[in-house]
Amino acid sequence: MRTDYYNDPDAPRPNSVVPSASAIVTDELGRILLIRRRDNELWALPGGGHDIGETIEQTAIREVKEETGLDVEIVALSGIYTDPAHVVAFSDGEVRQQFSLCFTTRQTGGTLAIDHESTDIAWTSPDDIATLNMHPSMRLRISHYLEARMSPYLG
Repeated sequence: MRTDYYNDPDAPRPNSVVPSASAIVTDELGRILLIRRRDNELWALPGGGHDIGETIEQTAIREVKEETGLDVEIVALSGIYTDPAHVVAFSDGEVRQQFSLCFTTRQTGGTLAIDHESTDIAWTSPDDIATLNMHPSMRLRISHYLEARMSPYLG
């Protein structure tokens, strides 16, 4: 189980920082691929923690494959998200300060499939994202992507 806190003065104090990566995967219609996380029931971009022995780009590629069944290649860095006001508490007592790099990708193959970490997967129109139950940090990443920034977000 996981609980995300954002700008919450009652959030527990972090005891770890784990680099992670998320990925923006789009289709030919401009829809964004989202998963519904099993651990908090929120819609999110595919992504997860960095493993020893891989680059952060490989983390994003692996997480997309594991969580969606799709093969992707990295196109660009969309943003770096390290806001200390975003804290994630896990049921085992770990409390992480956010440290995530978000990448844009290009699909190269694969077949959509839900894994054990999610309950649903959907190609989502940018116009529909506001209606979804989603953590503010995910909305921020998606909004930065949709702004078509000339350089990655740093924050």
